[in-house]
Formats: sequence, C-alpha cells, structure tokens
Amino acid sequence: GGGAGGGLLGGLGGLLAGGALSGGLNDLLKQFQQNGQGDKAESWINRGPNKPVSPPELEQALGEERITWLMQETGLSRQELLDGLSRELPQTVDQLTPEGRIPSEQEPSRV
Repeated sequence: GGGAGGGLLGGLGGLLAGGALSGGLNDLLKQFQQNGQGDKAESWINRGPNKPVSPPELEQALGEERITWLMQETGLSRQELLDGLSRELPQTVDQLTPEGRIPSEQEPSRV
C-alpha cells in the first residue's frame, strides 16, 4: 500500500505525541536547553516563526543515545534521520503545541 507520502518521518509526530521520545516534548525541550539549542525548540512551541535547526545542531541537542534509539525506531540511517528531523521536527512540534505551550499533564498524552 502507498509509500510514506507524509515524508520520511510521518511517524515522528506519533513518537513525540505518544511520549516515546523519553517523556515527549517536555523532555525534548529540556534536552535542547541543556545543549544550547533551547531558543530553537522554544520557537517551535511558541506562536510565531519556527527557527530552523541544522543536522549537526540536532545531533548535539539529541545526544547519542536518543539518536541511536530513533534510528532503530525509524529504520533510517543517521544522516537520513538527522536530515529528516531538521526538516520536519520544527513543524511537528509546532503542530503539537497549537496553544503556544506544551500540553499539560492533565491533557491525554499517555494511553
């Protein structure tokens, strides 16, 4: 049945929304802040333009463990994963935070 029309990382929103990225968005934001890319992640969550993020910046922000896990999860090579994330992560996070904030714990995120 029809290929991955929604781009390489059609499952990325699901991974994030499902909290699979180790605690989902909150965790991702923290990780970016700790690695000096917090302003980028915040720009995706806030209303307004999304700042672009390059593959090397993502590599730095995500860390080795998470990249390895995502590679296994998506079946992509490191380069494909980082390229795809740099293209799709900003809009994915943007879509998951329509209110300009990370949805609170009360809102259904975990099944």
